[in-house]
Amino acid sequence: MKLADNPSALQAAQNAEKSAKQLYQKSRLAQKRLRTLLKFLPDPVFAFTRDKKIEYINPAFESVFGWTLKDVKGKTIKFIPDHLMDQAKQGMKQLFKNRSIHDFETQRYTKDGRILDIVINGSILYDEHGAPAGQVLILRDMTAEKRMAKTNQALLRISRALHQYQELGDLIAFINKEIQALISVEGAFILLADESKDQLYFFSAQYRDLESEQKFKKIRFSADQGVSGRVYKTGTPLIIPDAANCSFYLRRVNDETDLVTRNMLSVPIKIKDRTIGVVSLVNKHHGEFDTTDIELLSMVNNTIALPIENTRIHEELIKSYKELKTLNHAKDKVINHLAHELKTPVSVVSAAMSLLSKKLRALDMETPLIKKIFNRGQRNLDRILDIQYEVEDLLRKNDFKAYNILNKLLEACKDELTLLMETETDNEKIINRVHDVIERLFGPKQLHARSLCMEDHLTHQIEHLKPEFQHRNCILNPRIEKTVPVFMPPEILGIITKGIIRNAFEYTPDNGKIDIILTTTGGDPELIIKDYGIGFTQEKLYLIFENYFSPPESIDYSTKKPFDFNAGGRGFDLLRIKIFSERYHFIIWIDSHRCPVIPKDTDVCPGDIRLCPACNTPDDCFNSGGTSVHIRFQS
Repeated sequence: MKLADNPSALQAAQNAEKSAKQLYQKSRLAQKRLRTLLKFLPDPVFAFTRDKKIEYINPAFESVFGWTLKDVKGKTIKFIPDHLMDQAKQGMKQLFKNRSIHDFETQRYTKDGRILDIVINGSILYDEHGAPAGQVLILRDMTAEKRMAKTNQALLRISRALHQYQELGDLIAFINKEIQALISVEGAFILLADESKDQLYFFSAQYRDLESEQKFKKIRFSADQGVSGRVYKTGTPLIIPDAANCSFYLRRVNDETDLVTRNMLSVPIKIKDRTIGVVSLVNKHHGEFDTTDIELLSMVNNTIALPIENTRIHEELIKSYKELKTLNHAKDKVINHLAHELKTPVSVVSAAMSLLSKKLRALDMETPLIKKIFNRGQRNLDRILDIQYEVEDLLRKNDFKAYNILNKLLEACKDELTLLMETETDNEKIINRVHDVIERLFGPKQLHARSLCMEDHLTHQIEHLKPEFQHRNCILNPRIEKTVPVFMPPEILGIITKGIIRNAFEYTPDNGKIDIILTTTGGDPELIIKDYGIGFTQEKLYLIFENYFSPPESIDYSTKKPFDFNAGGRGFDLLRIKIFSERYHFIIWIDSHRCPVIPKDTDVCPGDIRLCPACNTPDDCFNSGGTSVHIRFQS
């Protein structure tokens, strides 16, 4: 029977068709609404089959993770970090067991290799038969929130530490560890500026182990070199995604340490408009450095810059105060030594005059004129003795005016020398010549600066000094390059080079070696006199430019001569050079380490490497102690 012959059946069929159409329209509307919802949902959503082939991702997923639906439909992606594979498997088991998963915290890769902190909520998808067909997951990117929380915690720990650490080294080491953990890098380095030398140096290094970190702390370089140098000079952060292809990356750091740099981030440490250092990070563990890392590190640097500078100033003040106390004590010892030494020549001259007076009387040659001369001489000797007593009195009163006393001594010496010549001869020409010599040696001099070729000067100076040190069995190793000329009086340059070379010989035992290096640093000539001798103790190194360390016993002056090992001498050379540096605009500094076999000033070196029980070969001595004096002549 046809439906037309059965009105009830026809009506039922029409109602069923109408109902199906309505259901279809509702389904289409629901699908449209679902697509609209997924399109504008701010959280990433993706669905995939049981064999992990992706069926769908929404625009938020494309925006956050970088893949498009065209890139991934029907495919699998490298999405889960290797170190989280076990965690992902456990999460999948939980999803199938409970048919859903809520607030599952983990991490996932982006297309460009970054790693994001996310929270997952998801459910199983079922087919028309009720069998599991796949999964749909909603991901929430928590990276920014977690980073901010992590940063706030790190800043809180740093702010608390600022008042707990008294030593700058301990404070910066703590800060450096926090930075390393905050941004998750292999190596974190804090470099501070030595403004007097225009250099950067590794103040703190967090990398692998302690032995590795110590290698970095030996490195110094010009403040305009490398990535850190560029950041220091410009004050602008810099990301180096591939250090191997960076033309200005300082490969010396890799060569002198066990660092292998892949990528790098450097951010300046600033106080207002002044940069005091740089924080450099290398080899990010996950992904590449980005602007978020710059913002985080800049936030940390803004927090630590002023405390670092204040702590450094505080330590310098403490150090200066200690040095001042030491220098003041040493000054008293030197002045006392000078006052004591003054007695000896005065006593000798006084005794000589008395003896000469007796001889003249015995020979019946003491005329009124000679007696007058001797009386005048005795008066001047008494003046010198009075000055000596004044020195002792002033020393006790701690009110010592060196300039006036030295002038008095000089005038007394002039008169005394003149009187002695008068007693020996009536030849006025000789007396006048003595006056001329005294004026030439002690009187004011007119020095004229001119342009000098350093390589010619050094070559000539070494040849000139050879007769004085050729009795020493030491290796002299000149490495002299051509540099731009320096501008100063030749007499001053001669005093500088002779004084440093002589000091190098006097601190180097026989069979040792001395390097004389002339090179160009930052466009300026730099002279380096490096000896492989006994080196200075830290206490003496503090005092060396002030000429305040105790002189050797007087017997050394008579038994040894210049350029002999441990000759001692009066030791004014470095003090004079320091004074000249202020007048003629050059920089001088010393790097020295004491031989560990004789760590104290009272310890004695045998004076010959072959006689040292700690040295099997000369290299044992060369690697134990030594001093480098650097002089940079500024153009």
